[in-house]
Amino acid sequence: MIGKNSPCWCGSGKKYKHCHEEWDNTINVLKLQGKIVPSHNLIKSEEDIKWIKKAAKINNAVLDLVGEKICAGMTTEDIDKLVYDYTTSHGGIPACLGYEGFPKSVCTSINNEICHGIPSEKVVLKDGDIINVDCTTIVHKHFADASRMFCIGHVSDEAKRLVEVTKECLEIGKEAVRPWGYIGDIGAAIQEYAHKNGYSVVVDFCGHGVGNAFHEDPYVHHVGIRNTGMVIAPGMVFTIEPMINQGTRDLYIDKDNGWTSYTKDGKLSAQWENTILVTEKGIEVLAW
Repeated sequence: MIGKNSPCWCGSGKKYKHCHEEWDNTINVLKLQGKIVPSHNLIKSEEDIKWIKKAAKINNAVLDLVGEKICAGMTTEDIDKLVYDYTTSHGGIPACLGYEGFPKSVCTSINNEICHGIPSEKVVLKDGDIINVDCTTIVHKHFADASRMFCIGHVSDEAKRLVEVTKECLEIGKEAVRPWGYIGDIGAAIQEYAHKNGYSVVVDFCGHGVGNAFHEDPYVHHVGIRNTGMVIAPGMVFTIEPMINQGTRDLYIDKDNGWTSYTKDGKLSAQWENTILVTEKGIEVLAW
């Protein structure tokens, strides 16, 4: 129990009655109704959000830089160096580097690679490739995570359409987020749109809470059923990052490096990712 005039548990310095008392009342009612509700530790404080936004500023600028420089003839190792040099020179830390043994600063996934492609001086971008560049930045122990697709040179209409529809899936997923809605609403919206366009949705990987750590609760699946899953509450920060395949959703992971995921049928895959903050009125996109 916390007194109405006590400092709020979120660390804002405000009195509880002027801060999160109403939030807690709503959560308690939902809990009594049998809903899955977020705990206090999933709610970001004003201080947390300040630092997540600083991390996002660097992360967004890194992906902007990649967009300016990326071209046929560049190696994925060149991309990794761009990301490392820019991030570290602007006061950030590349979160991927050393994460559970990952050897590089960014993930670069080309064509039929779904995610977690490892940059290499042996991998040279060529005309017609599509590539996902997935970047996460740490500032003051806070994380921001996003990825973008890039089309190299003259890309086929089929590849271009996949990239565009995947971006639309992300936007539709974001539109499904509403305060006091449900995580399942996001996956349901993405799944319906992808299937309507003749694509499959990868189910082995999903979005996630982020901010105070690289990966937090909740899992944000890109398939789902409306009005199910954890309640979405103001103050939550998480990623939406649909991975959409031309063919089957089935995949396999490279046995040699233990990281890179490929489509089982060899067809193309695409992904876009944003980090979002849930507000009282909707969402704020932090990293894109």
